[in-house]
Amino acid sequence: MDHRPQAWGRPRDDIYGAYDGSYLQNSGPKQATQSPVVTGTSVIAIKFADGVVMAADNLASYGSLARFTDVKRLRTFHDNTVIGFGGDVSDMQYLDRLIGEIDIDQEYELEQLPDREAQKSVELMQASNLFTFLRRQMYHQRNEFNPLWNQILVAGFDDEHKPFLASVDLRGTSFTSPSLATGFGAALAQPIMRKYAATDEDAARLTRDQAVDVIKECMKVLFYRDARSLDRYSIAVVTKEGIDLKENEQLEKQSWAFAERIKGYGTQTV
Repeated sequence: MDHRPQAWGRPRDDIYGAYDGSYLQNSGPKQATQSPVVTGTSVIAIKFADGVVMAADNLASYGSLARFTDVKRLRTFHDNTVIGFGGDVSDMQYLDRLIGEIDIDQEYELEQLPDREAQKSVELMQASNLFTFLRRQMYHQRNEFNPLWNQILVAGFDDEHKPFLASVDLRGTSFTSPSLATGFGAALAQPIMRKYAATDEDAARLTRDQAVDVIKECMKVLFYRDARSLDRYSIAVVTKEGIDLKENEQLEKQSWAFAERIKGYGTQTV
């Protein structure tokens, strides 16, 4: 019996003639993803004196449908780096596994050292090193005509232990800045963040609490203005002491209560 899916329920060849399977394109060229299906929206980040703050909402949209409301798009690497993913969720999961393998390999190498003091003396991969790897990976996939449909932010520290923040997109285009945002955040959140961190000198004057407040204000603006955003989000603070990651933060509960005071909205007595 022929168990191939294309043979299910089709007419018999001896009665109706041979089946035409040309529509299956079995001999056609290999095709890569032309456009993402399930996507995440903006990731935003800003430097401050002692590290970097990054945030992204927990929504993954199926086209224009707000389908998955618990997708975490911030990933940690060791205790010194946070990676934020915008764009295609399946490509994000591929990169997450790839980064996880590197993390396991490095931890395994540390375990082979004879004692704990020797392990402490080994320099772990910093954010700038991981960013170099991701940048080359994205550029390689672009050259293979099978790009990973993501824009990625990497936050942590460089080899000189200074706050580090950089971005790379599906074409391999990369750059650094005191504040960065992907998606609609580049238009809606960046103007707010640049008021406080237009240059590295401005960012060096920001405290941790000030940077967190700026990011929270930006997340509020994105929730109101970006149709593909959610009021529940993840926020991470990277310092030399480690990573403080919270994955279920929420904006104010009555986000749209102000609409009741607008003339012409709903049933009102004016």
